[in-house]
This record gives sequence, C-alpha cells and structure tokens, in this order.
Amino acid sequence: MHATTILAVRHQERTCLAGDGQVTIGTTVIKQGARKIRRLYNDSILAGFAGSAADSFALFSRFESKLEQYRGNLERAAVELARDWRTDRLLRRLEAMMIVADRKAMFLLSGTGDLIEPDDGIVAVGSGGPFAMAAARALARHSQLSARQIAEEAMTIAAGICIYTNPNLTIEEL
Repeated sequence: MHATTILAVRHQERTCLAGDGQVTIGTTVIKQGARKIRRLYNDSILAGFAGSAADSFALFSRFESKLEQYRGNLERAAVELARDWRTDRLLRRLEAMMIVADRKAMFLLSGTGDLIEPDDGIVAVGSGGPFAMAAARALARHSQLSARQIAEEAMTIAAGICIYTNPNLTIEEL
C-alpha cells in the first residue's frame, strides 16, 4: 500500500500511535499535515489508518459505532469490524488498513479479514510500515527510550527512507 505510515508501540506500560502527515495522489504530494491518528471512545482508544482518506473516514465511523455498541470493548469491536469488513461487499472495496489500540490490546485490521495482535507490542501499516516497525523493534530491544520516543524516532527513520512518508508526525499516547 503506497499511502502513509502508521506505527503502534506498546513499551514500558505505555501505548503510542504515530502517523505521518503526507497525503499523496499517485506520485504527487497533495498535503503535508494530515492527521491520521484519532482518539476514540472517551479518549481511551487510539486508531490510525493507512489508505484512501475517504475509505478511512468510513472505517473510523464504523469502528466508532462498534465501540459504542460493545461499550468500549476493543477486542470485540475489532472482531466485529473485521467480520463486517470481510463479508460486506461495499466494505471489501475499501482500500485502507487500521491499527487500533488501548492500554491492554493492539490490533491490525484489513479488508481481507485480517485481525492481528502483534506478539511484541509493535505493529505498523502503510508504505513506510516495514521501515518503522524494524526501527521500533530495534529501539525497544536496545534502548531505554519511552514508547513515545521509540515511535517518534522510528517514524523519523521511516520518513528518511520511504518517499510516501514525511516527518510531520501526529503522536498520541495512552
């Protein structure tokens, strides 16, 4: 997916989501400061998206409805959204991926029905995702940095490598 970079880091009892601000259409940068990370359900849940902006807004809305329906139960809301996303013909056409997290759990969701909880508390999506995830894993293992510091440094590294990722970061922490 040539879209953006979203990184989630759980480290030292903190959870952090970071996203770059670049919006592209094809090979053209359209916007530098987009916010692709949101706080949901009374600021207790973080969600970030990579992909088409319109599709992502539709997913945020759906996910918020699931959170309300299941009273903030992140796992249940994520399972139900993944199920809807996989089985609904219109939703399956959406070109986006999401990372959702609270203080205890973190999931990657996609339209193919993926619902993945990372083993090590680090996951990333988007075109710069592999770079950010590799950097975050190395920093988490070999430094005493906080979750926020790891996310910021890993995203900066990804922005230096991936042409679809910029250093204008949005970082939210629980």
